[in-house]
Amino acid sequence: MLPPTDPAPARKFIPQVNFELDDFDANEEKCLDFYRQVAVREDMLVPLAEHHTPHGAHSYYVLFDRTAIYGHPGMPQYVAVHLKRDREKATFDFEQALLPLPAMAQSWLIHRGCPHDAISLDPELGPPPADEATRALERRLAGDGDHHAMGRSYTADDPDDMVTVVALRALDEGAPSPFRVLVEEVDTDAWTHTLREGGFDTVDEALQWCDDRLTGQAGPLPPVRPAAAVGRPTSVAKAAAPRPAGRTR
Repeated sequence: MLPPTDPAPARKFIPQVNFELDDFDANEEKCLDFYRQVAVREDMLVPLAEHHTPHGAHSYYVLFDRTAIYGHPGMPQYVAVHLKRDREKATFDFEQALLPLPAMAQSWLIHRGCPHDAISLDPELGPPPADEATRALERRLAGDGDHHAMGRSYTADDPDDMVTVVALRALDEGAPSPFRVLVEEVDTDAWTHTLREGGFDTVDEALQWCDDRLTGQAGPLPPVRPAAAVGRPTSVAKAAAPRPAGRTR
């Protein structure tokens, strides 16, 4: 998804995040962690979605990090934050994760207690889905994203080819196509995005397809095998997990 500050159809405004922690404290280590991991770039974080439980005990945020394009090439551009506040003690705790796709950030929050229907993305920020296939895949990722572990991602900001590739490993060894690749592509002329998924038998095949896509040499994504096609588990499903997230070229 494009940064909300990039050229695109006019938007009303770019909102700013407010973590509402002025009256809360934590131990020195926790405060320092929150500052280093989140608050240091607070004025550059755009809230794409947020949900607050009654009395503010929990807050969930999907944030776009406008500083990501200035960091290590290919790094994830979305931050999921879960804040927990104890009003009686006036203390707070938090969790955060850097993720390459908004649907993955939604999934991370949903599996930490955020209601599924309460963390929808602001349609004014970023290009909308181009088709029903994209919408359906994003809904599924948000709901069952914990079924896969992320191995590697890369986000390319080339205006002529804005793409994010993500390699995943199924946590269930018997899953069809145990390695998956997600590809999000932004059409800057139509101001829409598509998301597609492919299935692979080995980690090397999945990572090679990602490399080829980033250099413009990839063929079509192979389809994910249906569950009915899976026989007894094989050694392929026990292949090594994808390498840690980083550059793919």
